[in-house]
Amino acid sequence: MLSFSTCWNSGRHQDGEAMLQEILDLGFERVELGHGIRLSLMEGIQRRFNKGGLVISSLHNFCPLPIEITRAAPDCYQFSSTDARERDRALRHTFQTIDFAQRFGAKYVVLHLGRAPIDEATDKLVHMAEVGLLHSRTFVREKMACIKKREDKVAPYFQRARDCLARVVEYAQGKGVQLGIESRHSFEEIPNEREMATVLNEFNVPEVGYWHDFGHVQVKHNLGFLDHREWLTQAAPRLIGCHLHDTKWPGRDHLAPFMGDIDYDQLIPLLPKDTLFVFEMSPRRTKEEILEGREKWIKKYGA
Repeated sequence: MLSFSTCWNSGRHQDGEAMLQEILDLGFERVELGHGIRLSLMEGIQRRFNKGGLVISSLHNFCPLPIEITRAAPDCYQFSSTDARERDRALRHTFQTIDFAQRFGAKYVVLHLGRAPIDEATDKLVHMAEVGLLHSRTFVREKMACIKKREDKVAPYFQRARDCLARVVEYAQGKGVQLGIESRHSFEEIPNEREMATVLNEFNVPEVGYWHDFGHVQVKHNLGFLDHREWLTQAAPRLIGCHLHDTKWPGRDHLAPFMGDIDYDQLIPLLPKDTLFVFEMSPRRTKEEILEGREKWIKKYGA
């Protein structure tokens, strides 16, 4: 099943109905309301939804944006924060996202859980790979230092994230909404793959599943943090949906499918047959690129 995220066009629309119609005109019948949806867009979204002819497949937390946040910022408030007020705000906006998902009949809410308190190591490693240092001693030292620093500091942040998730799961019960815990782009973010396994084991309930982001995992694969195929094989039994975008080595992501280096033929057979694939495109992607990617995808894997 194919859907399309509003992260591609929400920033340049003032009317939610026109935003949705632009996506429908590309040939998609399902839409994910992304984390850039301003509250002012919701009236038009509701108006277009009421007309029928589309399905809201999913919402990406926080949706709508907190009114004080003016641009797409899914990590503006974090479950892992040391500040109890920030965690409370993250929870309240997540509850609101779940309520909107229920209103629109969306099956899924995609969640980020937070981050460890370390520097932006992933971007630095990507840059080092770009200039030819991937297999150098300098790269290995930098990567190992990042891993050690994260391991030394992450435990209380990971615990706070799980404590908040427990409250979100409780809130979601009985609302017909599943929570997709998303694989993250950066090694600094929570959960990494080992932590994801912990989360899925701890929250082995119908309300919680794994949300696979092809581009995020491919960046980690390119930097040697994991093997994409091995990780997806392990996580597939709990998978409920995917963000679909391609990646050019080592770290340029949110490309249309088949514009980058991801070996979909190796990965797609690992997934359940009813998997939801959400095209999550950068606003820089052209309509022509999206239409070409969609056509190729349908030809290979169906709609």
